[in-house]
Amino acid sequence: MTANVEIYCSQFCGYCHRAKMLLDNKGISYTEVSLDSQPEKRMEMVERSSGMTSVPQIFINNAHIGGCDDLYALESQGVLNQKLGLVT
Repeated sequence: MTANVEIYCSQFCGYCHRAKMLLDNKGISYTEVSLDSQPEKRMEMVERSSGMTSVPQIFINNAHIGGCDDLYALESQGVLNQKLGLVT
């Protein structure tokens, strides 16, 4: 079973596009929370991420992963697939 992935992002954020591209390449579906069209969600993001205000902020199974660099770090460490439920 694949993980529940949520990404808080904005339209013109290159890091947001990179993070989504990595997930897309893995065939992972995610819920995208656009702060451009839903600015009221920014406070929710800040609270869930323990004060982080930059985008993207990524959550896997409600656990805060961090931003794009953090997602790619998990990939390079070889643990992202496990967190995403792609391996058992």
